[in-house]
Formats: sequence, structure tokens, C-alpha cells
Amino acid sequence: MQISAKADYAARALVELASRPEHPLTCEAMASSQGIPFRFLKSVVGELRRAGLVRSQRGCEGGYWLGRPAEEISLLDVVRAVDGEVLTVRGTVPAHLAYPGPAAALPGLWRTLEERARELLGAVSLASLAREAAQERAGAPAQERAGADSAAPLLVEGSTV
Repeated sequence: MQISAKADYAARALVELASRPEHPLTCEAMASSQGIPFRFLKSVVGELRRAGLVRSQRGCEGGYWLGRPAEEISLLDVVRAVDGEVLTVRGTVPAHLAYPGPAAALPGLWRTLEERARELLGAVSLASLAREAAQERAGAPAQERAGADSAAPLLVEGSTV
């Protein structure tokens, strides 16, 4: 499975917005902060705006804000906004696949993989990612942030994955 550059950049820009909700951010500021090529980010932010995940204001006090609360925007929303589908096999969604003979079980595996990816991405909000980053900056040990049994924590709305 591959996460596209568009989805990665979109998620990074939106988490940047979620971590600083008090004022709008320009594309230049987000691109600089995240090390994202400005022209590419400008295109991605346009797609996010059309999907309602960001809103914008022109002018010297302008920039971008989240289109709705960070708790209500999941990584699944982000991926769908810029890529459309979570997972495809040679450009086809797994639901439309059928293979003959010994490979007949593969489409079911691809559908399960897509379902699990959707579940995981849908369970991670921009707010949880912004909180995790804030705790890391504050120096909280990883095990303290996510539970003692996790070596590489990822907050998924109250649980550790």
C-alpha cells in the first residue's frame, strides 16, 4: 500500500492548521513549516477547500482555517478528498475485482485490507494527531502518552494502535 504525496502533504498541512486554530495560516507558512513544495501544496489546498476541509479568506489578514472542528476531520476524510479511494489494485477498487482459478481468493484479501485501512484512517482525527505532536514537543515519554505496552504509539481516538 502506498500513501500518495498528495495525501501526505494534505494531512501534514491540515495537522498544521489543527495545531494553530487561533489564526489563519498561509500556504507559504504551511509549506515552509512542513518542508512541502509550495506550488504542490497550493494545488492540494485547493482540493481540500473544494472538499470543505479548509476554508479561506483573502487579504493581508487572510489564509486558511480548518473547514470544521479538528475532532471531526479524520485521515480518511483527507485521503478521500485528495485521492478519492483509499486503496486500488491497478486502478480498480477491490469491490469490483474478480480473479479466476487459484487467485480467486485475492480480491477478498484486497477488500479486507481496504476495509482495515478505512477503519484505521477513520479512527484518527486531526485533533488526536495535533495533541500527540504537542505532547511530543512538551517532552512526554511515548509510553506515557499512549500506554505502557506500545513501543510506537499512534493515538486512535483513545486507544493505541
